[in-house]
Amino acid sequence: MAGVSELVRAELDRHPWETLRCGCGDSAGHVPMMFEVVIEAESARDMIGYTLDGHLELGTNLFAVSVPAVSVILAALAGELSPPARAEFLETLGRMVSGESHFTQAALGRTHLGDECRARCREGLWVVGRIGLTGSAVEAETAADIFEFVDLDEARSAFYQARLRRRRAAKTKRRRSL
Repeated sequence: MAGVSELVRAELDRHPWETLRCGCGDSAGHVPMMFEVVIEAESARDMIGYTLDGHLELGTNLFAVSVPAVSVILAALAGELSPPARAEFLETLGRMVSGESHFTQAALGRTHLGDECRARCREGLWVVGRIGLTGSAVEAETAADIFEFVDLDEARSAFYQARLRRRRAAKTKRRRSL
């Protein structure tokens, strides 16, 4: 079972979770425990009741907790995770970087949460690229989508999107022929 790395622990410790609004309507004080459960999960069953959807984001509607969560997700993705945990983090990251502020956050003046999440993701975009280039077909497609939303270098973004989508197609085709 994967444990919580020192990098993830540091990212969890550096944010004032209790002061941030969670998508569930409470403070985000419970979010670090949710990260820990997902990181330590060996199967999807281990994560029942602890998925991040509805806490870090609702669909693509973002909350104050979303911005620091990007750093924690990237730190987790940089380490060893079970396939279901890696999928949970990568899919959540994809929704967050394509998102915008929830109307309740916009009403509080937090209108740039999407831009803030994309900027945070740029700091660790290489982690997303590694997963896309070495992971499953679905992970390759999700990584390509993240590059599309996040990477400001249009030539590099186009290169990685094409490479990741070719990888997805090749892995899907290979699986169908088995």
